[in-house]
Amino acid sequence: MKPIYPIFVISKGRFENPMTHKKLSAMGVNHYVVVEPQESADYKRALSEFGQVLETPFSNLGQGSIPVRNYVWELAENMGVKRYWIMDDNLSNFYLLKNGKRVITKDADIIYQCEKFVDKFSNVPMAGMNYTTFAIPHKNIKPFTMNTRIYSCILLETAAHERWRGRYNEDTDLSLRFLKNGDCTILFNAFLCDKTVTMTMKGGNEDIYKETNNRREFAESLYKQHPDVVKIKKRWDRWHHVVDYKPFKNNQLRRVK
Repeated sequence: MKPIYPIFVISKGRFENPMTHKKLSAMGVNHYVVVEPQESADYKRALSEFGQVLETPFSNLGQGSIPVRNYVWELAENMGVKRYWIMDDNLSNFYLLKNGKRVITKDADIIYQCEKFVDKFSNVPMAGMNYTTFAIPHKNIKPFTMNTRIYSCILLETAAHERWRGRYNEDTDLSLRFLKNGDCTILFNAFLCDKTVTMTMKGGNEDIYKETNNRREFAESLYKQHPDVVKIKKRWDRWHHVVDYKPFKNNQLRRVK
């Protein structure tokens, strides 16, 4: 099955290895790769026929991925679509979790299945696939986790009233704002993606990561936005945010009538 909704891959400085584009192309999935104008020609030379380059009207703003994320939201609104995918540019594979094993997918069926499932509900503005590192196969793993953060491979409701903001931890911040509104998020464990470890590929937000004090600024930013559910802790020689999602456990899915 082909995806119902458009897929946008946001990318910067990675035209030599457009990882997510390569995987989507191998799966036969048409998609957009959103880049800044100074790199447009490089990306056009690098992409297959499955990837269409879209240029942002800005470049090198120094605000991380927030401007391009909101620009993509605007593009989706102008298309008149109900939902859209926004993916990071360093996803290496997609998997189906089946019989306790991860199976690499060769087509787009898992993307379609995510869309069809989320469309059954009227209050899921944000959903996505979990990372393989966080969904370890075992017999009791649930097909999805409700009311938690969604990272990197995100299905968003176009008409949702929130927008991306800040500079750090924008995925977690947006997830929390939806949950505080009483909505639900769905993080699929049955459908997974692999993401390369941060700072192991050039490009992306590497400048923002380099400018921080072991990412303390990341944790402090999220704490200031959500002090009621966020704590700051140091683990493995760098700073982390720790989010308490228990206050949202009673956010219930509402079926489309």
